[in-house]
Amino acid sequence: MAEQKYKKFYAELEMYERSGVSMRLNNYPASPMQIVTAHMVREDQTYMRDYVWDEKGHMKELSFHNIQNS
Repeated sequence: MAEQKYKKFYAELEMYERSGVSMRLNNYPASPMQIVTAHMVREDQTYMRDYVWDEKGHMKELSFHNIQNS
């Protein structure tokens, strides 16, 4: 079940990349594979998505930030 979830997540990120959306993971440039791998390795941690839009309302960047649970 988890494998399908990660495949779907990768396909989503790959679509964004093909559309010209840059991606970051904890403030560093990242590929879809790097982002999915980070999610797989750190299943017990949460990542918050941050969408950045241009002046025309198109997504230009998607960032993932590790959220520390206390």
